[in-house]
Parts: sequence; structure tokens; C-alpha cells
Amino acid sequence: MRKRTILTLVIFVMLCTVAVYVADAQMNPAGRSGAGRGGFSGFRRGQFSPPGPPAPVPPEVAMPRPTLEEVAKINAELQKFIDTNTSANKDLLKKYASLLVVHVPRDNPCIRPSAGIRAMRHEAFVETAKTGDFDILFYGDSITDLWNVEADPRGNPGGKRVLDKYFGDMKVANFGVSGDTTQGLLWGLQNGEGQGHKPKTVMLMIGTNNTGSASGPEIAEGIGAVVLELRKNFPDAKILLLAIFPRGAGPTDSNRLKVEEANRIIAKLDDQKHVFFMNINDKFLDEKGGLIGFRPADNLHPVEEGYEIWASSVAPILKSWIK
Repeated sequence: MRKRTILTLVIFVMLCTVAVYVADAQMNPAGRSGAGRGGFSGFRRGQFSPPGPPAPVPPEVAMPRPTLEEVAKINAELQKFIDTNTSANKDLLKKYASLLVVHVPRDNPCIRPSAGIRAMRHEAFVETAKTGDFDILFYGDSITDLWNVEADPRGNPGGKRVLDKYFGDMKVANFGVSGDTTQGLLWGLQNGEGQGHKPKTVMLMIGTNNTGSASGPEIAEGIGAVVLELRKNFPDAKILLLAIFPRGAGPTDSNRLKVEEANRIIAKLDDQKHVFFMNINDKFLDEKGGLIGFRPADNLHPVEEGYEIWASSVAPILKSWIK
């Protein structure tokens, strides 16, 4: 009996170890460790905190949010319409009346600053913001983070050679974090990453990691909140706001449709003065809507071909802005 108990405990410990390893691999697809440019600055348990209050959102991307009083009035009118309807579909309307109700939109998690995975590398970014010398700042998730690696431990190529080719003579800081979200970027900017050195231009792409729990409009609000924070921290910088890259195996992929919806909304943030929206997604798609230059295993992360398409599209603009 004692041997069986010990064996059970051993198996339990092994399973926990595997679970931690898998979670770490999912959060860090670049497979890096250690501090430095693009590396982890260390993680301490207890570093995470509850999400902060909702960040302000530009009116161009704000979702309509009726008050409780307005919702009550709308639903009363809908019910009156259903009760007095004399059309051929009156019975159908009454049958599904409970579905014909307007609700107050839920609290949007995409605009609540939250440390999340960014906490692992935040201190290094704050130090770079204080002491670094850079003209161009990259902000984003793993798609941006992987500019810093030639290949991860699994052999998946990154964008380092392409980065050196197009930006090797430029002063670039990369604050991309694998697994990050709009709320993570908001938290980072509000906690020191937006202080200190002021870049001349910022390239931003974020939002694909929000697709699992948020709608397209909610993601757009999150991106808009990040843009507002960037404008506050870097008022003289030009922001190149990229459309979220396409993802999924085909044009009907649910996450692709979600990011396309978000992209249509955030395009409204382009003011041709401080914020410049750029959508290069067509360059990543073949005639059937399949991805060009992305890992076939996940249909999410670019390989060198994808980074080449990306860099050749944005480098001339970014370089012209820092002259």
C-alpha cells in the first residue's frame, strides 16, 4: 500500500512538471531565456495583479454602450412591437421573444491593463526605456518578438536575418512579448515602458492573442486604447499601426474573420498626422486565401519569407520618418 502511495505521488509530480513545461512553451514560442535584448528579465511569483480600471478609448473605435435606462426603453419598445405585431410571423416573434432583447455590453477585458505575460520581461524594457538609445520602437506580441531570433529551439525560423538586412543600420528597440495582449501592452506602458527615451516612430501590431476571449469590436477598442497611451507617452512620434496579420488555414477561419473585423474598425484611427494605419495582409495570402510565409504548423507565426514581406513593406516608411 505504501509503495502504491509513493508511486502515485511520483506520477503526480511528473505530470505537474510536464504541465509547467508545456505552459511555458506555449507562452514562450521563441524558446528564449535570460535577460538582454528580447530575453526574459526574470519572473517572480506574486508579480501579477488584478486588472486595472478600463483605459480610455478613442471615439473612432468605441463600441456603443447604452445606459441601463436606454436599454430598458429599447426593450420595452421591442416587447410592444412583438405584442402588437399582426404579420405572418407574429407567432414566431412571440415564440422567440426572449431572444429579442438588447443587453448592456459586457465589461471589455481588452481595455483593462493587466500585467500578464509581459511581467516576465517588463523590468528589462523599463531599463531600456530609461537608458537605451533607439529611434524605432517595435511593440507587439510573439509575431513582433520573433524578429529577434534566427530560429527557436524547435527549428522554426524567426526574423533576425531579415531584421539585420533591413534595419541593421538603424537604432531599434523591440518590446514585443510572446503571448501578449492589448491589456498587457497597456499595463507595460502605464508602468514605465513609455517613460524615459522617446522614439521617433513606433510600429504597433497587437490583438491576435485576444481572439480567444474577445470579439472583433472589443479587440479594436483594446488597440485603440493602446494607441491613445502611445500618443500620451510619445506625443512627437509617428505611429505605424499595422492591421493584425491574417491567421488560420483559410478565409473562413473564425479567428481570421475576427481579426478582419477588428482591422476594419482600427483603420478609422488613421489621422495621417500621428497615426498611420497600414494593411499589408493581401501580400500574405494566395488566391485561395491560404497563408504565404507563415508556419504551416500553426498558421499564425511568420517564417523568414513572411518577415521579408513585412520588412520590405514597412522599412522605407519607417526610415523616412526618422531622417
